[in-house]
Amino acid sequence: MYISNNQITIPDPDTIVWKYLDLSKFLDLLFCRQLFMSRSDKFEDQYEGTFSEPTFEEIKKISEHNRQFLDYYKSHRKNVVISSWHINEYESYAMWQIFTKNNEGLAIQSTIGRLQEALGPENRYDQHIGEVKYIDYKKEYIPFNDTFFPFLFKRKSFQYEREVRIISDLTEHHLNINEGVKANVDINQLIEKIYIHPKSENWYKNLVIQLMQQLGFDFKIEKSDLESDILI
Repeated sequence: MYISNNQITIPDPDTIVWKYLDLSKFLDLLFCRQLFMSRSDKFEDQYEGTFSEPTFEEIKKISEHNRQFLDYYKSHRKNVVISSWHINEYESYAMWQIFTKNNEGLAIQSTIGRLQEALGPENRYDQHIGEVKYIDYKKEYIPFNDTFFPFLFKRKSFQYEREVRIISDLTEHHLNINEGVKANVDINQLIEKIYIHPKSENWYKNLVIQLMQQLGFDFKIEKSDLESDILI
């Protein structure tokens, strides 16, 4: 389902999204037919799933007479898992640089609508989709009337990510989550197109195609715009 709130942006179903990843993670996705979702407190950003200063001050006041209220938010992050996607009409040179190495890797192109359909009703985890809002954590307020809201706000320093997230709260499943979990997904619905790293060698491109075919997939592979010939 979509997360809705007047402070949360709900992407249009036709919004184009991307996931940049290395070959091993891509093959794991195809082989297992499951989408890996990272535990939220394992992200590089230490503020992940926390609150801005104005919100935290309000929470502290509430917790003066209810200590469990604050303890809940401190421990909640380890039960929330996230799959991050990048919103962009076009492929991003910056995302290639950040998420792939040695001129190798792939980008999955999809849409918000396809993500929603791919997750489907048969998944054992409830998934919610929302676009991240980037704010000043010293001045702006993060609502806490929904347990997902802290995971849909990030500091302005991360605006370049243009992130949309698939989020699951697994508290009720009582799982011992290490790095994350794998959620069932319809791979053919999830992936609309594949882009192979624009600076990769031909042998690498052929390897990716061959491995996909051996696993029974025939995704449309687009030529990267970054490979286009100059006109002069």
